[in-house]
Amino acid sequence: MKKIYILLAVLTLTAVSCKKDFIDLLPEDTSSPGSFYQNDKQLQAAALAIYVPMRDVLVNDYFASEMHADNTHYQPSPSVRGTAYDYRESTADWNNNANNDYVNAVYIHCYTGISRANILIGRIPNAKDATDAGKGSAEGQAKFLRALYYFKLVRLFGGVPLHLTEVTKADEAFLPRSSAQQIYDQIIADAQDAIKLLPPPKMPVQTGEATKGAATVLLADVFVTLKRYAEAEILLNTLPAMGYGLILDSYAKVFNPANKNGIESVFDVQYLAIEGSTNQPNALPFQFLPRTTNTTKLTGAANVNTTSSGGWNRPGQDLIDAYEPNDKRLNLSIGIAEGTYDGNYWLNVTDAKSVVGYLPPAGKVGQAYIKKYLYPSAVAGATSSNWPIYRYAEALLLLAEALNEQGKSPLIPLNAVRSRAGLGDISSSDKDALRDIIFRERRVELAFENKRFHDLQRNPKGLAIMEAYAKKAKLTYPLLSPASFDIQAFKFLHPIPQSERGLNPALTQNPGYTF
Repeated sequence: MKKIYILLAVLTLTAVSCKKDFIDLLPEDTSSPGSFYQNDKQLQAAALAIYVPMRDVLVNDYFASEMHADNTHYQPSPSVRGTAYDYRESTADWNNNANNDYVNAVYIHCYTGISRANILIGRIPNAKDATDAGKGSAEGQAKFLRALYYFKLVRLFGGVPLHLTEVTKADEAFLPRSSAQQIYDQIIADAQDAIKLLPPPKMPVQTGEATKGAATVLLADVFVTLKRYAEAEILLNTLPAMGYGLILDSYAKVFNPANKNGIESVFDVQYLAIEGSTNQPNALPFQFLPRTTNTTKLTGAANVNTTSSGGWNRPGQDLIDAYEPNDKRLNLSIGIAEGTYDGNYWLNVTDAKSVVGYLPPAGKVGQAYIKKYLYPSAVAGATSSNWPIYRYAEALLLLAEALNEQGKSPLIPLNAVRSRAGLGDISSSDKDALRDIIFRERRVELAFENKRFHDLQRNPKGLAIMEAYAKKAKLTYPLLSPASFDIQAFKFLHPIPQSERGLNPALTQNPGYTF
């Protein structure tokens, strides 16, 4: 597992390093594109470089996905304003436009990953010193990651330019939008290739690299999205033989860094918070804390000031109410920071409380925060918690959905997930009722994993759910602009970034957006 961290650190350092002689574009100790991509080690280094933009995607995706749904909102900041605050808040308020840097960053970083994948895929055939196994591994990882990036793009933006080869001339960079169906066709082709090329996971502790299992769940997720349920079912039923399973004794253990890349992990974005050159920490959990000058009560670790970085992705009461009584996941996923607000709207945290049945005492307020990723580390303000892209629990819920939509019983995979949460078995055989049950189960099991907005997109009730939520949000959240929560169907796609349209006149805008 250390291999992926070390190589990622080297790649990161390489990307930000500067040479004193900036005229020397190709120092003697640097490989040229013509001499690189030649052996297994170089191909693997190039493959690992494709993973890196996924971290940059995550830094922005919770604005574009989780907060652009009914799970989370933000802590208002009336005393500190600026464009950055407006952009981040507007995604949660459903009034963002094509100039929103945070949503646009998801688009840009996805294409960074796609570009790196295209370069590697194009260079593999000429890797004269590489083995067949090395070529296959590199190609499988590149195609899996390219498919994953395009899957994020097509769901957030619809049809986008379909780049499949390395850009070597300026005019190759400016393609028109392909249809959403064309993007999905390519995602399916890449995922199918990745399934053939990648090895199964090495259990019980994986390396963190993409595997046959990761490509399998990705393709199944695509098929469920496209309502190709029978094909998804076939794929998902291959997973147990690869060694996947639930960590049965505790939901919290799934996210504990001590158990990362275990039997429930299908594909995670990797983080490592240690002192030294391989440090690749995850700071996201601290962005999900209230804006406060003291986080020690919440983390049990060294104090971190989050007044300029925190307050985002705040769990809402609508989500808290979605948990059934006695669901163990509620208290493990969400905490309450209790205290008082000062004149800057910063929270003076006096205690950490359980969210279950919480009512603030007189003179105090309670602010919900995400705690499922919050584990102390040697690096202040960061953790070693991986970010899950796919877990086996989600594979089970995808299987339940695929079975139910075909008129088959989804109870075995559905109840397996519920059992770990301490909930009783579902026994219903009503297809419509089960659809709603599975939908709710995904919401609470996968809370804060950037899944909710995409679930709303493909649920027939998604628009009505957001309209109902908007009415409650306008009564709940202070300081909203008059344009907030104008829920319309076209806003289930974000606008194509104006910065990209300015560079590429062939890019059309999504319907409904004027800019």
